[in-house]
Amino acid sequence: MSHVNGRSFSALRTLTIVILSIIMGFPLLLTLSVSLQTMPQIYASSPILWPGKLQFGNYSAAMQNGDWPRYLANSAYVTALTVLTSLFINGAAGYTIARIPFRGRKPVFALILVGMMIPPQVTMIPVFTMLRGVPFAGGNDAFGHGGLGLLNTYAGLVAPYVAGSFGVFLCRQYYLTFPSALDDAARIDGAGRVRIFYSLYIPLSGPLFATLGVLKFTGAWNEYTWPLVMTHSDSMKTVQLALTMFRDEAEIRWNELMAATLVSSAAIYAVFLFAQKYFISGMLAGSVKG
Repeated sequence: MSHVNGRSFSALRTLTIVILSIIMGFPLLLTLSVSLQTMPQIYASSPILWPGKLQFGNYSAAMQNGDWPRYLANSAYVTALTVLTSLFINGAAGYTIARIPFRGRKPVFALILVGMMIPPQVTMIPVFTMLRGVPFAGGNDAFGHGGLGLLNTYAGLVAPYVAGSFGVFLCRQYYLTFPSALDDAARIDGAGRVRIFYSLYIPLSGPLFATLGVLKFTGAWNEYTWPLVMTHSDSMKTVQLALTMFRDEAEIRWNELMAATLVSSAAIYAVFLFAQKYFISGMLAGSVKG
């Protein structure tokens, strides 16, 4: 009887997974379908799930609408800087809070948790004002006046995302799972705090950095509002800003827009598939100990 119940539960679980996969995969299938249709097919009275004649020319037409190699390069550069810098800063901050006892450690961590509760829209204007007033940047004087500061620069696009409350929290939770004997053995060998972090903790942080890297990559690559606020030239556009070019006064060219969307999303799919194993193990490891 238990064997039959086990098989029934396994079949039900498999069916549930299949149904959920279809539900979650349908928007991607619809995006692919629209990217291969003509505009009359898209606006037809009866929806077309899959066109008979595939319009692959929509992809080449989409890539010719603006300087897409430049837009992709901008997003790749900004995302790479964001990921690499944030991994170091968040990792060092998480290690400090988790493994180094100092006065005020708990209030500092509590302040970090408070930062997780504040939406980025609330801090956008103060951060914009700070970056615009950076001294000696973008024509500013020593008091941060007279120029544009870090507006329309890569540094201005990267700066707000190089650290974050969630990243510090995730690193702290992960490093709490390390045994104290690891630090004691390293200190007996004469290693200081910095040496321990670089020689022991970073090499053991593969799942953590994969998890945080995927999250940071996705957030930086998909960011729309901040590049819209910080940039004003076509040469600094990222892919998310470039996607708005497929809308004109007459209509939205949905087929080219969906084609460009799939092209711009390919990097996210590739990164997640590459780091999927480490991403899952890192999320599980970070939730073991509070």
